[in-house]
Amino acid sequence: MTVTIVPIETPTLGDRSYLAHDGQVALVVDPQRDIDRVLELAEREGVRITHIVETHIHNDYLSGGLALAEKTGAGYYVNAADPVAYERIGISDGDVIEVSDAMRVRVIATPGHTFTHLSYALEGETQAVFTGGSLLFGSTGRPDLLGPDHTDALARHQWASAHRLADELADDTAVMPTHGFGSFCSATQSEGTDSTIGKEKTSNPALTKSEEDYVEELLAGLDAFPAYYAHMGPGNTAGPSDADLSAPEPADKAEIRRRLEAGEWVVDLRTRTAFAAGHVPGSFNFGLDGQFSTYLGWLIPWGTPLTLLGESPEQVAEAQRELVRIGIDRPAASATGEPADWTDAELATFPRATFADLADVRHHRPVTILDVRREPEHADSHIEGSVNIPIHDTLKRLDEVPQGELWVHCAGGYRASLVASILAAKGHQVVAVDENYAENAPKTNLPLVTA
Repeated sequence: MTVTIVPIETPTLGDRSYLAHDGQVALVVDPQRDIDRVLELAEREGVRITHIVETHIHNDYLSGGLALAEKTGAGYYVNAADPVAYERIGISDGDVIEVSDAMRVRVIATPGHTFTHLSYALEGETQAVFTGGSLLFGSTGRPDLLGPDHTDALARHQWASAHRLADELADDTAVMPTHGFGSFCSATQSEGTDSTIGKEKTSNPALTKSEEDYVEELLAGLDAFPAYYAHMGPGNTAGPSDADLSAPEPADKAEIRRRLEAGEWVVDLRTRTAFAAGHVPGSFNFGLDGQFSTYLGWLIPWGTPLTLLGESPEQVAEAQRELVRIGIDRPAASATGEPADWTDAELATFPRATFADLADVRHHRPVTILDVRREPEHADSHIEGSVNIPIHDTLKRLDEVPQGELWVHCAGGYRASLVASILAAKGHQVVAVDENYAENAPKTNLPLVTA
């Protein structure tokens, strides 16, 4: 009997969960915290969830596995070696999970992303392997999330685990990773939307390079990862509760002003275009059209009360769903409508511009170019004389931000607007360059420095 595998995409975190079923019962792999998506999918497919497995203790999101098991009565399978604080079915390398006659799952130890990482090989007519943060499309999960003391050892485990999967599984086995679609849990950017063991044998550095070359290249390419990751492992070990997605308390103009004056975060969810044209003074722009929760979770001092401003209740609800996945459970308040509904003060604005505009203005007056891309991006190519303060360092390095007119840019405009909003709230004069750097900066007479 053929098994149907349905990915459940979480693009803003760069992750996938999976529901695999035989038409009657289903296995869920690495569910996100907002389990209503999984339950609705199972209902649409007309199947009953009986088994839930985790590939590892996740570092980039809070799992919905425990809550899903409690709600459905399904068996919850977690590595027996993981010191979790809740009841689960402990499993180990070589165990077999008999989901149904059509779904037999073999447990394979694949350390590297974590020491206790597991993969799950679906055997039978449909052959697939759920690889979590082990073997990704053209990459592997990063080995440095447990700290520098373990990074080299985990990188070598990652290489060995990739080879074990390649040696034990048929070439036509579909590879089904959890990370690698923009997730910072991926060691390098993954490519493609599907793959097989055979494809990975010809393209994945873990399978085409020697151990030493792979480890050297992997470690050299590791970049910063979001600060909120520090809270995910402990949260997943303790056992996340079911997510509360009920609407936050409404905030009027006076409440929003009070929260701003108290130093709390007021976040505008609208597009960067709308924000630049007029916004509540002191608010920050984390648009829902980008990696909203990744960057908000990265920058906000953990535990800071958060008020969300959106054009509609649906926009606020979408933001709230994104946030519960990383453990920001209850916004302090929210408001919907437009900026005039949120403040009696004069609306704040800042200009948006292109790289051609930047090239022109440099001939007329001195300006500072602030590049907020990550350090490897800046090293690869940057505008001569630009100041590089990566987005995730903005709040820690405010005293290094030059005075005067700041032209803020990134790779595509999202991060530039985010940082421009923070700097504008701190009193800086900013212009947000809202254009693709790689496509447009070289077309100007801006002097570029390349690696």
